[in-house]
Parts: sequence; C-alpha cells; structure tokens
Amino acid sequence: MFGADLTSSEIMILILGFTGQSMFFMRFFVQWLYSEKHKRSLIPTAFWYFSLGGSSLLLIYAIIRRDPVFMVGQSTGFIIYIRNLRLIARERREKQAAAELAATEVKDEM
Repeated sequence: MFGADLTSSEIMILILGFTGQSMFFMRFFVQWLYSEKHKRSLIPTAFWYFSLGGSSLLLIYAIIRRDPVFMVGQSTGFIIYIRNLRLIARERREKQAAAELAATEVKDEM
C-alpha cells in the first residue's frame, strides 16, 4: 500500500489525515477519562475542541483527496461542533453573570 515511490506532498497529505484521525480519537479518549473521573457519562469541552480540530483536518484531507462522501460527513460535523462550543460559551457567560449578580446582592445586604 505504501510504496517507496510516495512523493513528499503525498506524505504530507497522509500526515494531515493521520493527525486529523488522531485528534478525532483523542476526543473519545478524553471523554472516557473525564467520565471515569466523575463516575458518570459526561462530555467535557475538550471533546468539542478535539472534534472541531479533527474534523477540520479531515475535511481538508477529504478535499485534497476529492472524496465527496468524506467532505459532506466532516463538514456537517464541523457545524455541530461549533454550535456546541458556542452553547457552552453562552452558558458560562450566563453563569458568570448570575454569580456576579448574586455577589452584588450579598454585598448590598451588608
């Protein structure tokens, strides 16, 4: 499969694909460790960042390889990962605002 006649650009494309695939694997690995630590199934924010990174690299790989099935699969996931990261950011902002409001109310009562 991998003959000695690979060009440097073909090697770089393979490195890109394997790096994307490794990042995609890491999302599951991180999720598993996080869930084990908390003794319940949870999805940490890192899962979505690894998903986004892996999906981005694999989408580039699919475009280079001109694989429309792979392109559609990775591009749709890409949208979902960005949406989840935006929802997480919004939730954090809301929690921070609520905490600041509560601290202000406690301070005002004193």
